[in-house]
Amino acid sequence: MSDLHKEVSELERKSATAARLFDIRRIIGGLFVVYGVIVTIAGINPSDADLEKAEGVHINLWTGLAMLALGLFFLIWMKLRPAQVPDETPGPPES
Repeated sequence: MSDLHKEVSELERKSATAARLFDIRRIIGGLFVVYGVIVTIAGINPSDADLEKAEGVHINLWTGLAMLALGLFFLIWMKLRPAQVPDETPGPPES
C-alpha cells in the first residue's frame, strides 16, 4: 500500500511540474518578448522610406515596445499567479 501511495504522490508532482512547464502564458509571453525585441531593434533607426510610408510615425518602434510590454505582462502574470493543478478527489467507482 505504501508503494502505491508513493507512486501516486510522484505522479501528482510530475503533473504539477508539467502544468507549470506548459503554461500557455509562458509560451505567449516568450514569443511576444522575442518578437518585440526584434521589431524594436528594427524600429530604432528606420529608413526615410519607412518613415514616409508611416507618415512620420516610428511604427516599428512603438509596435515593438507594445509587444515587449505585453510579453512581460504575461510573464509577470505567470510568476505572480502560477498554474494550479486541480485537486481530483477520488469519487465512488463507476459501475
